[in-house]
Amino acid sequence: MPTNVDFWQWLLLLTFGGLFLGLAPRARSVSAFFEAQSTGGRRPSALVLTSSLVISWIFAKSITNAANLSLAFGVVGGVSYALYYGSFLIAGLVIYQLRTEGGFHSLHHFLDRRYGRAAVYLFSLLVGFRLFNEVWSNTIVIGSYFGEVGTQPYYIAIVVFTSLTLLYTLKGGMGSSILTDAIQMVFFGVLLFVILALVLPSGDYGLSEYLNSGEWTMATGLNFFFVALIQIFSYPFHDAVLTDRGFLSDPRTTLRSFIWASGIGFCCILLFSVVGVHARLLGLSGPAAVEVSKLLGLGAMLLMNFIMITSAASTLDSAFTSGAKLLAKDLGGVAVLSVAKGRWTMTIFALLGTLPVFLNPTVLSATTISGTMVLGLAPVFILWKRQAPPLAFHLAVGTGLLVGVTLALGYWPESLVFFEGKYGDLLSANVVGTVFSFGLFLIASNRRKND
Repeated sequence: MPTNVDFWQWLLLLTFGGLFLGLAPRARSVSAFFEAQSTGGRRPSALVLTSSLVISWIFAKSITNAANLSLAFGVVGGVSYALYYGSFLIAGLVIYQLRTEGGFHSLHHFLDRRYGRAAVYLFSLLVGFRLFNEVWSNTIVIGSYFGEVGTQPYYIAIVVFTSLTLLYTLKGGMGSSILTDAIQMVFFGVLLFVILALVLPSGDYGLSEYLNSGEWTMATGLNFFFVALIQIFSYPFHDAVLTDRGFLSDPRTTLRSFIWASGIGFCCILLFSVVGVHARLLGLSGPAAVEVSKLLGLGAMLLMNFIMITSAASTLDSAFTSGAKLLAKDLGGVAVLSVAKGRWTMTIFALLGTLPVFLNPTVLSATTISGTMVLGLAPVFILWKRQAPPLAFHLAVGTGLLVGVTLALGYWPESLVFFEGKYGDLLSANVVGTVFSFGLFLIASNRRKND
């Protein structure tokens, strides 16, 4: 017989799956499945698009990372991770210009016209890797609420959660993702308010203790702060969950939604990082959100669990729809698009993205390593007006890949570590990678001008 906690957690998960399966609209056309257009041809409004952007990025992985970084570094950790939400502002401005000044209808369209098919394939590989990471890095967070890593309940919860999310996403594609995102955003907002109301009065700590819960030095959190500051100029462009939404509504509505999402996302993550700071002040160890929820009792644990389920599902369904769009539409792998083919590619993507779960990877690496690997996208998109040859693209992107892979494999040389403390090597690699990516891109593009 399951324990009382087990019973309520499983009931919560199954209720969530049934609810969203019933609410998800059935897509009957390619435009509804891939572009979230309604039967009458209406596109998502600014409010719906903003909600979708925010909740699809406030995923279980982000919440967990924000809480754990705040546990390690205090408020500095929370601010540092929240800085990633500046990605919306950067991506929104660039996508607006690509659409209004360049006339491009997707990032793939821009790269194909400017740099050729080889650039499209390399870019798609980076995007696919990111989406692939999104699947396992969010589901393992859900699994951790049902059992220890590697245990049977842990794996069963992951498989059940992934299957339930896949089912309602198969029903409506991007239409399901957009609609359920709006509902999940409301849930998240209410639940976050309740969690904060439980956490803040539960200890002998006031606002000043929370605000002064870290040191603003490189070794105590600022290394990661500057990593985020560097990566927001490249990171968003390999995230199809974000960029696909940049082409669903008209340009002005889209830009407004991206700007609002940047501020709202920053505030939400910063607020949730209070959970990690609370754990730090109490001297807790282990996953901050899990440990704090245990202290607050069954009700708070279930609320925390539901926050994780809604946030993880919002990103997971978006990863499924973007994965299907990438394979079936952006790459042109399917000669004739259809809803059925979209559903098949989505299912295959879900299966492949779940496989790493059984290798027990770490959550934070899904953000920091992939973010380093795509540093070379910054000059490509930030300097998109510059008429650069295909060589410029490949030199810039290749540099980022080389730096990211070297760091991931643990071969980054000590002589190129310029900063002390945790994440000093990560920051050093990002500085070097950014300088060389921009430098090589500009050199290659200047050679074309001279020729």
